[in-house]
Amino acid sequence: MINKFIRRILGVPAKSVSNTEPVVLGASQHKINPDHVSPNAVRVTNTLQQAGFKAFIVGGAVRDLLLGIKPKDFDVATDATPDEVKRLFRRAFIIGRRFQIVHVMFGQDLIEVTTFRGSSSDGAPKDEHGRVLRDNTFGEQHEDAVRRDFTINAMYYNPANQTVLDYHGGMQDMRNKTLRIIGVAEARFREDPVRLLRVVRFAAKLNFKIAPDTREPMAVMAPLINNVPTARVFDEMLKLLMSGHALACLRQLRQEGLHHGLLPLLDVVLEQPLGEKFVTLALANTDERIRQGKTVSPGFLFASLLWHQVLEKWDAYLAAGESSIPALHLAADDVLDSQTEQLALQRRITGDMRDIWAMQPRFERRVGKTPHKLLEHPRLRAGYDFLLLRCASGEIDSELGEWWTDFMAADGAGREELLNRKPDADAAGAAPKKRRRRGGRGRSKPEGVQ
Repeated sequence: MINKFIRRILGVPAKSVSNTEPVVLGASQHKINPDHVSPNAVRVTNTLQQAGFKAFIVGGAVRDLLLGIKPKDFDVATDATPDEVKRLFRRAFIIGRRFQIVHVMFGQDLIEVTTFRGSSSDGAPKDEHGRVLRDNTFGEQHEDAVRRDFTINAMYYNPANQTVLDYHGGMQDMRNKTLRIIGVAEARFREDPVRLLRVVRFAAKLNFKIAPDTREPMAVMAPLINNVPTARVFDEMLKLLMSGHALACLRQLRQEGLHHGLLPLLDVVLEQPLGEKFVTLALANTDERIRQGKTVSPGFLFASLLWHQVLEKWDAYLAAGESSIPALHLAADDVLDSQTEQLALQRRITGDMRDIWAMQPRFERRVGKTPHKLLEHPRLRAGYDFLLLRCASGEIDSELGEWWTDFMAADGAGREELLNRKPDADAAGAAPKKRRRRGGRGRSKPEGVQ
């Protein structure tokens, strides 16, 4: 009766009220394949349980297991404190300031162990916008479930008896393909604005619809992302771009109005035919590499996303009278300076981006020793792949990419033959193709750049 009155006064949906008793799902109901569960995660839960503690696999790993996907990472939740967890494992390290967690290492495999969190963060230090700065309040399992972000991420799997504990209707939301935040959405976004980006990532990755009560405050809450440390925003953006559904995530980010301040150029890029095709191809290639288990370069990703902004500024510097190469470097400086403030791009990543961009005009110089020197560049493969994207999107003539493909594959004599060939001719006797021009005091621009 009291709970109903509170819900009516506060306008809180019934699902947001803490349930102390979960729905228990057996193996025949949840159908989790035990072969998809990490042996090291099982080892951690067994060790904790044998020491007298509760321990469950939790979060995204359980969500993926329920979807029939083999998770890449496994988290464990327990009622043991970080110090108690650390004492049970030979290679265990306590990390974190906002909330302490334990990293348990098995070779290169990392299992993240968290202590059940208390249901209230009222006493935790917060900034003026309500974002929780530090919270090491421990609690019961049902309180921990309240503290998790989405219903589909608040289920607990016990490998020992193969049961799933569901406190907030997560299984039903999964069946309905619905992403729903636990509690009052506005309050949860204020506690941690990064949840706004997580909504986008999970909705796009899982192809789930966002529940109306979760979506309603998102546009209003979007500016709160500006109060989050840039390193955390960068980490979340990297997860988004490397989710295997990067293009869907970016479109969802734009649809929800969350790209302003992070990637405001999406409005421009995705509305220009060449820009949209370039970004679409780049992200599609990235998604395919991730699906194949191949490595992906963050530098290449961000170089692709920001390339058309670089082109715009490059044109502006050329129009102001700068020479081509200095103009490109100035354009890169401008773009990286503005983006580093928002995304905390690491120096290693910005270095890769600069190398990729700086190689593009060098690919056009198919005379003398320049091509041979370019073959020795440590970032040649990334620059070459970037060049092929520009060709595929129609930004420049595909002949340039074909020439470099042949040059890289040829032997010494073959390379000399290619260097002696007229660059703009497809074959002997073919009419030379016209070079497009870049504006600004009659200077020629890199072939095909708009």
